[in-house]
Amino acid sequence: MRQHAVVLLLITVSCAIQSNAQGKFSGYMFGDYFYNVARDSSFRRGNLPNSVVNGQRDLQAFQMRRIYFTYDNNIAEHFATRFRIEADGSAGSKDVDGNGKITVFVKDAYLVWKDIFAQSNLVFGLQPTSAFEMSEGAWGYRSLEKTIMDLRGIIPSRELGITLKGNLVESGTVNYWVSIANNTGTSNPNGTVADVDKFKWYSISLQVKPTNRIQASIYGSYLARPDVNDIANPGSTVSNGTITGAVFIGYNEEERYSIGAEGFLASRANANPDNPSLPRSLKSLNALGLTVFGTLNISSDVTLVGRYDYFDPNANANFNGDMRNFFLAGLAFKPDKSVTITPNVEIETYEKIPNGHSFDASVTGRLTFYFVFL
Repeated sequence: MRQHAVVLLLITVSCAIQSNAQGKFSGYMFGDYFYNVARDSSFRRGNLPNSVVNGQRDLQAFQMRRIYFTYDNNIAEHFATRFRIEADGSAGSKDVDGNGKITVFVKDAYLVWKDIFAQSNLVFGLQPTSAFEMSEGAWGYRSLEKTIMDLRGIIPSRELGITLKGNLVESGTVNYWVSIANNTGTSNPNGTVADVDKFKWYSISLQVKPTNRIQASIYGSYLARPDVNDIANPGSTVSNGTITGAVFIGYNEEERYSIGAEGFLASRANANPDNPSLPRSLKSLNALGLTVFGTLNISSDVTLVGRYDYFDPNANANFNGDMRNFFLAGLAFKPDKSVTITPNVEIETYEKIPNGHSFDASVTGRLTFYFVFL
């Protein structure tokens, strides 16, 4: 895979040089030194389900969690392209091979048809999703952690499909984003290769920016899946698709502070037995999440960062013990506009399971480096 990505990159560079295109290369990296300060003894038997602060107690290491290399090119007046490769060297990443070496993969590969009609662009290829595009920008610290829907795997960060997006009003204060993409919920969990079935993923979002300080978005999607057998009526089938809705709102006082909040509900039809011990029928599996985050500029180059997430992967009353609380706090130092160094801590707490057993919180301290190299 590494060799294939390098070949693709060389081809891209060669084409750019030969065509004398006005392209642009860019790239950034972030990684950490981390130390797992506290873990429950249950981690000795494997990570707790639905946990994002993982690994054994006292484990310490250096890691590169993301490396981006991007080429953007305006190939004509109304056409632009992006090609991006990514490497993830974090502990347990699928991008680390059996020899412990970091591999790379294609993250973006898409064509933009600008102004296909008034104030609207058409995008085809492997591209970002709209689910947390606004909230991630408002959060501003992807180097510390993903936003909640990305972190919990509710919606993937990329889709392979076609998108129409643009302004609903000339001022640009109200925008839309409509997509049809490969079905990421069945044969293809990452949404980055061709599907092998007829089921697809449909999404729409509206983004509103009434002032320079306030922004909000509403997101909705439907992930189609094959029907499943109905346990209440043997011989018949019922739908199994997922409807996801999310709302985000943010407020920003430039160079002073920012706050944001996002909530989502993902409901998968007929994926949940009504009673885990003696199921008689199927009900929707409802995953619920809420995040609140903020930043406070202490000085021109020092920023306090904080965040809290609530996540319940199955909000049904008969399914207890799987709710998680996630906390993040850090102090970001910016010695240069292209470099940020952030000592930070991640904490995750766990709901008691029905038999009354409780789990100790997971605590990881990190020193995170983020830098732009192109």
